[in-house]
Amino acid sequence: MEIKFCQSCGMPLTDDNKGTNVDGSLSEDYCMYCYKDGKFLQDITMEQMIDHCAQFTDEINKQSGQNLTIEQAKEMMRQFFPHLKRWRQ
Repeated sequence: MEIKFCQSCGMPLTDDNKGTNVDGSLSEDYCMYCYKDGKFLQDITMEQMIDHCAQFTDEINKQSGQNLTIEQAKEMMRQFFPHLKRWRQ
């Protein structure tokens, strides 16, 4: 099964953590921490999102089996995030 990721923060997207659209339906693109009622919860830049997500490096390491430093995690996000819908140019 294909793993879907939040198209804003890159978190793995499951039915348990999906955000909501204007009509209350579950978003297929964004998580509950980024998107609610059809709107982004934070008006931030991609780099600010990377800084925010970097604080969860320990959790990322635990889920992925990696042992990334915060700077390594940020660099990975800088490579990944430009491909997400919210940040695509």
